[in-house]
Amino acid sequence: MDTAQNKKKDFWGFPVTHFTYFFQWQIINGYLTLWMEQQGHLDGTTAGFVFSMMAFMSLIFQPIFGVISDRLVFKKNLLATISIASILIGPYFQWLFIPLVHINAALVAVVTGIFLSFVFNGGVSVIEQYVQRASLANGFEYAHSRMGGSLAGACASFLGGKLFLWSPNSIFWACTVMGVVLSFTVLFSDKIHMENAAAAGDTTGSLDWSLIGQIFRIRNFWILSIFYIGTSALYDVFDQQFIIFFKTFFHTAAAGTTAYSYMTTGQIALEFLLMFPMPWLINKIGSRNGLIAYGVILCIRIVGSALSPSVAWVVILRLLAGFEMPLVLTSIMKYIAGAFDIRVYATVYALASNFAKQISVFIFSTVAGNLYDSIGFQHTYFILGAIVAVATIIAAIFLTKEDPVQAGEVEASQKQ
Repeated sequence: MDTAQNKKKDFWGFPVTHFTYFFQWQIINGYLTLWMEQQGHLDGTTAGFVFSMMAFMSLIFQPIFGVISDRLVFKKNLLATISIASILIGPYFQWLFIPLVHINAALVAVVTGIFLSFVFNGGVSVIEQYVQRASLANGFEYAHSRMGGSLAGACASFLGGKLFLWSPNSIFWACTVMGVVLSFTVLFSDKIHMENAAAAGDTTGSLDWSLIGQIFRIRNFWILSIFYIGTSALYDVFDQQFIIFFKTFFHTAAAGTTAYSYMTTGQIALEFLLMFPMPWLINKIGSRNGLIAYGVILCIRIVGSALSPSVAWVVILRLLAGFEMPLVLTSIMKYIAGAFDIRVYATVYALASNFAKQISVFIFSTVAGNLYDSIGFQHTYFILGAIVAVATIIAAIFLTKEDPVQAGEVEASQKQ
């Protein structure tokens, strides 16, 4: 009885960690472009350059963070640093961003890229791999903790639109509040069953550097990287200025912003609901197939948006993202655990699903920004959709099947 209670108690800190972190994530990804357009007075190309700089800086942070995370395993040094840094989001955008814009637009892109990339583009892999390892040690499904992130996304989308209309800068101070809660949760609440810690990797703090080097000689690592470059990265690029595209269906900017907040809230609410049964589904179909299904749905959503004759179709297609995120988040965690050495879990996750992804975001954010300005949203979406389709086909043909026991998809006793 006591053991069950302890496991339950040790679970609940992690959904709170996910909630507070991804509340900030959704605010930045959902409203930063709009804020830069209306408050920062940046055009599409310059806004795209900000996101490109975030992606570029993550190319530095993510490999380093991955190796450090594999060395730290359950130590919270890096995790706490990222959490505390997120508290500074409100002060930065309130008092530093606009003065930097007046000095030089390129300068503000560089500074913003370094700061936000440290907290989000680089920091997300630290948060995610820590909770995934905790799930292995504490005996819970990662996706059930990640429901906290989905709930946060819905709350941030709903509240973010209202906060933005009330006072644009208030969205960043909401991030600061969440950063305070996140820091306290990480430092004082998240607990690990250290008696089971070996299931999550080498807890001695030593790391075989030759093992890390071997990652780059594994074909499956490169196939997974290509898949993420062509799918998950394009998901981010597609969403960066989607709110601008969405507003074109409305007569006033305020009406578009309000509708966008309701639509995104509905999408993430669906994501939240699907997070609970998704581990069961992925255990049935396999994490490799889950990744491929994600690519197919993403392609349909991007191309479908380009063909949408009305806002109703855009909303329906946007809701498909509620299926995409549970698929990819559950699948990638199980797939890396089942297809690679668990000792380098964080490194593979950081390199294949984040580092490689950010290379693509770095390239395509500015390119897509230019395309939006020159050929329009619809034609740009056709190009993005074609890239997603090619990456998904490559994965379907070449991606290696995972070990279902190592991935946690079946018990060892069930494997024939």
